[in-house]
Amino acid sequence: MKKSLICIGCPLGCMITASFENGVVIGVEGNICKNGSKYAKKELTNPTRTVTSTVKVKGGDSQMLSVKTKEDIPKEKILECISALKDLELNAPIEIGEVVLKNVAKTGIDIIATKRIHSI
Repeated sequence: MKKSLICIGCPLGCMITASFENGVVIGVEGNICKNGSKYAKKELTNPTRTVTSTVKVKGGDSQMLSVKTKEDIPKEKILECISALKDLELNAPIEIGEVVLKNVAKTGIDIIATKRIHSI
């Protein structure tokens, strides 16, 4: 079986075609760099994504904090992750890299702050 993908492994965005049998990628064509093969294998066997979002902050010099998953999470857990962040409200101060939510969507991955919020 063959599957066409647009590679997101680098800025080139190559149109690649992956051949696979029984859930195993046996070949990748169309990629200019080595990232294409790596991306296709991961995307077809275990797709993951970094999730970025914002959460509310009380008592800070900003009312919203940008956050992200510390690592990629399984693609099927993205909606559950976003749902967990929807009602989260934090208290300032918050430091860059601070864990603001542990084990999001039972993935074992934490949500971290991507900016500093000072108390007012």
